[in-house]
This record gives sequence, C-alpha cells and structure tokens, in this order.
Amino acid sequence: SRHLIWRRAMASLENRLSQNVTGEFYVDDSCIDCDTCRQLAPGVFSRDSNAEKSFVARQPSSRKESGRALMSLVACPTSSIGTLHRSNAREAALRFPERLADDVYYCGFTSELSFGASSYLIRRPAGNWMIDSPRAAGPLLKRISEWGGLRRMFLTHQDDVADHRIFAQRFGCQRVIHRTEATGPLAEVELQLGFSESNDPLSLDDDLLAIPLPGHTRGSIAYLYQEKFLFSGDHLWWSPGVGALHASRRHCWYDWRKQIQSMERLLTFDFRWVLPGHGRRYQAPSAPVMREELEELIRRMKQ
Repeated sequence: SRHLIWRRAMASLENRLSQNVTGEFYVDDSCIDCDTCRQLAPGVFSRDSNAEKSFVARQPSSRKESGRALMSLVACPTSSIGTLHRSNAREAALRFPERLADDVYYCGFTSELSFGASSYLIRRPAGNWMIDSPRAAGPLLKRISEWGGLRRMFLTHQDDVADHRIFAQRFGCQRVIHRTEATGPLAEVELQLGFSESNDPLSLDDDLLAIPLPGHTRGSIAYLYQEKFLFSGDHLWWSPGVGALHASRRHCWYDWRKQIQSMERLLTFDFRWVLPGHGRRYQAPSAPVMREELEELIRRMKQ
C-alpha cells in the first residue's frame, strides 16, 4: 500500500519553485501551504503569501538545521520537498513521534487526505492514545508498535481522520468521534459520543475530557488532557500572522455564532497548551494567561 511507504514519491526538480534560494533543498509547485515544513524548520522554510506556498528561504547552515529540513521532507503530506542529491532521510524519519512535553508527542507524517493536519500521540502505561490520524507511514507504525501499540484514537472531527482505518486495523484501537461526524466511512467508528443539550463535557478517563465545540463543524470536539493540554482540532490555534490565538470564519463550515459560543465555553477550563490540527501550537505561561488570550480572541471574533 502506498500508505505504508515512508517516502511515497519525490519532489520534482523540473517543477522547483523560483522562490527557492540556490542550494541542496527545494520545494516544488505541488506544495499545498499546510505549514508543516515551516513549523519543523522555520529557519529554512518560509511562506510566499502571494503564491500561498512554502519555499526554501535559506539553506541549512548546520547539521541540526539539515536534520530539521529532512524531518520536513519526511513529514510533508504531498512530497513537495526535495534535495538535489540523494539524501538519507531515514534518521529523520525515526525522530517521529517527536516529544513536545511530558508524555505528549507530535506524530509528523502528515497526510494529504487531511490537508497536512497535525496529529498527536500520548504515551501511557495502560495503552497509548492518538489524537487525530497521521499518514500510516511504515517507520511511524513500527515505532508505535515498539511503544506498545495504540489503545484509543480520539478524532476531533471528520476533516482530520486521514488513515484512521489503517491504524485501527493494525493496532485494534478503539476510535472515538462525535456521533454527528460519524457519517459515510466514519460510520464504522467504534465509540460515537452523544452530548446533552447543554453540551456538558464527557469524562473519557481520569485525566481526559471530551468537550463539544460546535462551530467549525457541527460535531467538533476538543480533548482536554490533564487540565494542561487542549487538543483543539480546527477550532483554535496560534496564528503567526495575527501574533495571537486565532479562529477562522473563512474556514468555519457549520456556524460561526456557535463557534464563538464554543470559544466562550473554553473559558471555564484550565489549560496551558493549544495543540491544533491546523495552525501553530502554542504554550501559554499559565492557565490565567491562556484565559486572557482567549478572551481577547472572543472579542475579535465578535467584531
């Protein structure tokens, strides 16, 4: 299966973007502007806002930067990053999942099926959890197997599910999603959550809450882990362009008014990390600071 090959295709030198600086790494015109490479190697990759594509703004100047650029090559959902000479990216592939904090990891290996959305792994002695699905790349499947497999996969909404079925078949994990999102191929998901009319959160474990956040989609869910990490799907993220927490009215597929109400609901919870599907991750100095930044975002959303 093409999903099980860690490097599915090669970027095209013939279609190399003119914005790339001269050197070993380049981006071709198949880039979908998902931001994966710019998050992994911000010193190397930048964004052309007119073309809405990433490009190599500066060639790596150290072994560390070269390693981060190769991680970007591996993680790119469309194989849009290439090198002039044959490179050994296997070491970079083995650096995923990458630890973010505590027992929370970034999976890498983003999928074109979910437009390059981020997914996360939580390592737990009682069984690992995954939030949203990455591409089912061979090195990632192998590493998760070495770490004890997967017990549960928590899906924030129907857009970022990528290769969820392959992970379920490989590890026998229970998938979780809001029942209104469980349509079409997602109708097979094992646990379909229903919420009260008041949208009260559901406790899924001693340290995990499912918080319904209708707005981006009707059944969007955020998962709050240890009152510290909020896995926000496409409801909320950090925007480098805005320089603050952000939500997109342009990409609100269900109801903007309800998304504002959902954002207000988050003010009642404590967390310091926002770990989104799309957009940048963000860590606030404290839960009160995060709440203040959420309040400012809500003011902007209402304008």
